[in-house]
Amino acid sequence: QVQLVESGGGLVQAGGSLRLSCAASGNGFSINAMGWHRQAPGKQRELVAAITRGGATNYGDSVKGRFTISRDNAKNTVYLQMNSLKPEDTGVYYCNAQWQVVGVARGFASWGQGTQVTVSS
Repeated sequence: QVQLVESGGGLVQAGGSLRLSCAASGNGFSINAMGWHRQAPGKQRELVAAITRGGATNYGDSVKGRFTISRDNAKNTVYLQMNSLKPEDTGVYYCNAQWQVVGVARGFASWGQGTQVTVSS
């Protein structure tokens, strides 16, 4: 089992910045990819950004140029730097990790509890 702990959410004015962090913990696992999804009330969860163990990144269209994802593989931690925030960015942000048990081919996925990001006008 891999557990994810998120931090960094909060209330910010439009145009401001926040940085989210997510740390994965457990034993005998290797991370293949980590990322962030968000969900607004009444809407489906959508991709914000993701990064593979090798460093390849993928961003949702609505955040390209404003958000940056990074990771520290040694710490099993992923970060999301959010700049030029808009009210439309408001939602619950969930950390996700895709992982494997060391020596086993089968993949697993874990989700954090989510952290609220609210962007005011």
